[in-house]
Amino acid sequence: MQQHITDLQGTFKLHNGVAMPYFGLGVYLAEDGQEVVNAVKWALDAGYRHIDTAAVYNNEEGVGRGIAESGLKREEVFLVSKVWNSDQGYESTLKAFEASLQRLGTDYLDLYLVHWPVDGKYKDTWRALEKLYAEKKVRAIGVSNFLQHHLEDLMETAETVPMVNQMEFHPYLVQPELIDFCRKHKIQYEAWSPMMQGNIFKQKEFEALADKYGRSIAQVVLRWDLQKGVVTIPKSTKKERIIANSQVFDFELSQEDMDRLDAMDKGKRFGPDPDNFDF
Repeated sequence: MQQHITDLQGTFKLHNGVAMPYFGLGVYLAEDGQEVVNAVKWALDAGYRHIDTAAVYNNEEGVGRGIAESGLKREEVFLVSKVWNSDQGYESTLKAFEASLQRLGTDYLDLYLVHWPVDGKYKDTWRALEKLYAEKKVRAIGVSNFLQHHLEDLMETAETVPMVNQMEFHPYLVQPELIDFCRKHKIQYEAWSPMMQGNIFKQKEFEALADKYGRSIAQVVLRWDLQKGVVTIPKSTKKERIIANSQVFDFELSQEDMDRLDAMDKGKRFGPDPDNFDF
């Protein structure tokens, strides 16, 4: 499914009509304080309009400062955070959300995600997100690291189908059946760790493709994400890298090369397994 990819501020429409920029900055492991403030400001200055953080990253305050210092209006930035596992459950999620808003210095989020499918808790967590959504404190709600069986279980009792599922996604972990399931239910797929935690830079097969297009390996892989209709949020705290990552709108991968990247799928995770995590 070829989505219309135009430029850095282009969007995919979520099933509730909210426009979500399909390219953003991830700030996992960016240190709170000046490091993350700079990364956010450089990204926004380069034209990014989507910033993805989480309570557990411990840098929401810096993200909020970066947005405030960017000179952009709050509504010009699509801001995402996530409820951490130890805060899951109904009341505790509502409290965690308010704490995130306070740290971010904002009175609403554009998207709030359940960070991991914590067994026995994520349904109550989801009810809390539905309440926040009904109260218009968040413009869209979704999940992260939910496999198909988690989604099916959640949707049995949910009033609102998740708008987004943010997953580990890269050429070694494509999970096409999960993508198809999400597409069928109009759940927008989103990639975390699109660079395989740096491992794409060590593979000859990616090098050959990058040479063919006269691009960096990162640019080729990020372009593949977008052409797959997958929202992507590469993380970096280096100005040149933040800018280079976003320069993926003036070339297109052929269908043959899209298929070639798809065919690299090994079902290999570099991050934790959603069926087997203990945090």
